[in-house]
Amino acid sequence: MLERLQREFGVTDINELKPGLTSLKVARDKTETLIRELRDREGYTHLNFMTVIDYIEDGIFTIVYMLHNYDNKDTLSIHVDIGRDGEDMVSIHHLWAQAWTYQRELREAYGIRFPGSPRLDEDFVLEGWDQIPPMRREFDTKKFSEERFGHREGRSSEEPREHMKVNLYPNRGGDEQ
Repeated sequence: MLERLQREFGVTDINELKPGLTSLKVARDKTETLIRELRDREGYTHLNFMTVIDYIEDGIFTIVYMLHNYDNKDTLSIHVDIGRDGEDMVSIHHLWAQAWTYQRELREAYGIRFPGSPRLDEDFVLEGWDQIPPMRREFDTKKFSEERFGHREGRSSEEPREHMKVNLYPNRGGDEQ
């Protein structure tokens, strides 16, 4: 099957991560056709999930589609590279109904658009979010927290090792005589 996918879809970077789990890479413009082929002809009938890897240094996102075949108990990890700067990705919600939920999440978390996907522009988790998508690597979590929440009176930070030594374990810690 993998040899045929290489010939017909230009699949590359085939890697058996462990028995029953193989990853491969496909070009963006062949993704939907490949995924449909895997579902309809090869028995990969379950979309486990979709996620994204942010390769900020390379200027790309890798969208990962995890597909499972219950008959042979194999899982395929399909990797697709797209640009980080506003590049759209084809929607697969018409292949699996739950895909629109993953696509909505990825739009909100990374800013990736899936044209035609239902309810794509509705808030998913981050109601009223006005910052850059928070899962992008350039999002500064510490700066956001300091600006949004600031210092609150009555809160203090303790150095964990010293706090535990003094308050939780005063008779341990290696310096008792």
